[in-house]
Amino acid sequence: MLDDAPAITNGQEKSNVKLDHVVIRFAGDSGDGMQLTGSQFSDTSAMLGNDIATFPNYPAEIRAPEGSVYGVSGFQVHIGEVEISTPGDDVDVLVAMNPAALITNFDSVSPGKTIIVNSDEFTAKNLAKAGYTSNPLEDGSLASYHLVKAPITKLSRETVKDMGLDNSSMNRTRNMFALGMVFWMFSRPLDYTIKYLEKKFGKKPEIFQSNVKVLKAGYNFAETLELLPSAFTVMPAKMTKGTYRIIMGNTATAWGFLAAAEKSGKQLFLGSYPITPASDILHELSEHLHFGVRTFQAEDEISGICSALGAAFTGSLALTTTSGPGLALKSEAIGLAVMTELPVVVVDVQRGGPSTGLPTKTEQADLLQAMYGRNGESPVIILAPSTPANCFDYAYEASRLALEHMTPVILLSDGYIANGSAPWLIRSMKDMPPINPAPAPTGGEEWLPYLRDEDSLARRWAIPGMPGFEHRIGGLEKEDGTGNISYDPLNHEHMVKLRAEKVKRVENYIPELEIDGAQSGDLLVIGWGGTFGSLHTAIKYMHEEGHSIGLAHFHYLNPMPKNTAEVLSRFKKIVVCELNLGQFATLLKSKFPEFNYLQYNKVQGLPFTVMELNNHFRQLMGLS
Repeated sequence: MLDDAPAITNGQEKSNVKLDHVVIRFAGDSGDGMQLTGSQFSDTSAMLGNDIATFPNYPAEIRAPEGSVYGVSGFQVHIGEVEISTPGDDVDVLVAMNPAALITNFDSVSPGKTIIVNSDEFTAKNLAKAGYTSNPLEDGSLASYHLVKAPITKLSRETVKDMGLDNSSMNRTRNMFALGMVFWMFSRPLDYTIKYLEKKFGKKPEIFQSNVKVLKAGYNFAETLELLPSAFTVMPAKMTKGTYRIIMGNTATAWGFLAAAEKSGKQLFLGSYPITPASDILHELSEHLHFGVRTFQAEDEISGICSALGAAFTGSLALTTTSGPGLALKSEAIGLAVMTELPVVVVDVQRGGPSTGLPTKTEQADLLQAMYGRNGESPVIILAPSTPANCFDYAYEASRLALEHMTPVILLSDGYIANGSAPWLIRSMKDMPPINPAPAPTGGEEWLPYLRDEDSLARRWAIPGMPGFEHRIGGLEKEDGTGNISYDPLNHEHMVKLRAEKVKRVENYIPELEIDGAQSGDLLVIGWGGTFGSLHTAIKYMHEEGHSIGLAHFHYLNPMPKNTAEVLSRFKKIVVCELNLGQFATLLKSKFPEFNYLQYNKVQGLPFTVMELNNHFRQLMGLS
């Protein structure tokens, strides 16, 4: 934090201050390159060994009107030598490229913290667009902040004025000037970003050289600026030994599927229709044809999942990716996968809804759709990752359960962790758990396509081209064993119960629920999915203060772990925290009605903050 930083005054001797963690937010127009700026700062910090969490926050419009408040794009990064689980609540350094960026992010910066502004953009026109009635750089409203007024536009243009660039190209280098300033502030080297720029613009030498010159100009400007007397150092974090890389949640999801395909010996097929915020999984997997991956960009959501079902029928590890609106369109085909008992993984990267809703904002409101959003009794396995890094693990786990249990699996990611990034410990395939797909039928036995494993109830996996193992496939009800079409009432009831029991028995093949913090006591906090970082940090602080508070964070939503009821019974109070109006709480009430559930809900397109959680937990425990 910057609370211990020396006061910034003109003429003060420059010093270097060590910090254990810091939160920085870059904000500007959607065309100002804030996502690139933030990701470069994050990547460089990761290379230096810091623990990291990021939060990109950008508008749904491809290019909103310049200077508008709803067109502001932001990227927040939290780095530290301590454990970092969230992108942070309060911002220590805000970089605002225009008045709209300042006014929309100002509430996140506490007095005494640092605000860097591109003073060139605080014109009367831009101030009016943002809703200011006076110039905050001149009216004293920022007197309690460490305000750094930098003419970023002017200095960037002067740096590259002799390079033959047009006005638009010169302006697009401004983000590198801001990045250079922040690199100096936090003792970050320029090398990694220069290498990135060379790779990105190597075939356009004038663009590469101009960006590098402006990056260095920003660094040198900060070094000589009297208003920045201190540089800050954040030491490397103490992490498990190994090789790390910073990874986004969607990339980790794609790589988890690649690992599962290799481990299972199955070809990976993805049939998908692009939709925010899931499209990056399609983009990533399409780059790995050398691993035998086959990707199909379908004309619509229905074609995407139906192509995946066809791939599952022919023996592939079959996937489809989407967000909430697309999951609704895929519902009938998911029911077909339940009926045919074919292994397919459906990834739903949740966003704000309903309908088009908030395409670029996060939410957890698709759980009941995943659970019940199909006609008839149509049970599926439901999993949820909780961090950008463990998106890898739960994509792998979703593949394992689908292939071993011959049933659809829905993986509920969300926009917060899908677009966020964190350090990921690179795995060796030899260290990954085995995946043993349902076996194919063999000769010398009676061929019944719906003959089941006694323990898991998974059926055999016969694929086209296996002589003697032909069988009927389709959406009409099957006769038990033979798979023949059946309208017999008792058989239908039997099959409905059998398919439900098959999913329930998955509880025998998943780990038990674990608790962070107190193992019993006054308050149990329950969460699932991408809320983990905020919940974990909040209860960690309170538990270290001596309070008996614990966190049960669910990754397996259907079925739930076998010891769930026993865990719930250990605490006096239970509060379920989720970014919806209480969907997981509804499931818990239906499955474990003997317990009383309190709720804490937020539906703003934003994640929980640690502060709001701590305040609520303290109230529940009578501490405030």
